[in-house]
Amino acid sequence: MSVILRLKIRDTLDAGSIAEIHDALDEAEGEPDCRILILEGGDGVFCTGLNLEGAAGQDASDGGAAFFGLLRRFTTTPRAVVAQVDGRAAGGGVGLAAASDFVYASERSAFSLPEALWGLLPCCVLPFLIRRAGFQKAYTMTFSTQPVPAVEAERFHLVDAVADDPRALVNRLAYRLTKLDESIIRDMKSYFREMWILSDEVEATAVKEFGRLMSAPEVRRRLTDYAAEKRFPWER
Repeated sequence: MSVILRLKIRDTLDAGSIAEIHDALDEAEGEPDCRILILEGGDGVFCTGLNLEGAAGQDASDGGAAFFGLLRRFTTTPRAVVAQVDGRAAGGGVGLAAASDFVYASERSAFSLPEALWGLLPCCVLPFLIRRAGFQKAYTMTFSTQPVPAVEAERFHLVDAVADDPRALVNRLAYRLTKLDESIIRDMKSYFREMWILSDEVEATAVKEFGRLMSAPEVRRRLTDYAAEKRFPWER
């Protein structure tokens, strides 16, 4: 087994795509030599977050718990999770990056939180984004909904390095991590987690608020309009 396991993630998040990432983590944790799971998207898109069409046709309130649980697992797995972003990351895609241990992005990449345009909030993303980038940047990204270029995101630590070819960065990281026992990686993550706000109470608050917003009739109507007619809320 290689030191590095790569997973090409889907453009959007739903129960299936979350399960695929869990499966990849299971595989990485089951191989003693593996130290790094790399999440990478397609050409020009990393991940755009919640599958709005799927959310319009079902009760998506449970999706918040599933997604938060996945992000929290990133902070406990005795493997390094690397988000390799080449293009657009939005909504939950920003969450995947923010919860990762390392984020490497190409210059054409951009990060945005557009949830407020739909009447939603990035409830499950924010605890991890605040941990990585700080309160004010998480606040302004949520409020403005505007995309942030990778170079700017590097300045406030959402991105660790901007490089059009991240292979050298990954190889350097892999070389160092092979010198670490998986037990010390687990202990390190556990120790840092105790120093931050990712408690059971924070998780319960995030999931509850996501469920409340998702059940609002106006939000459901906006999602249904988009699913049926690809019409954004401001195009009514």
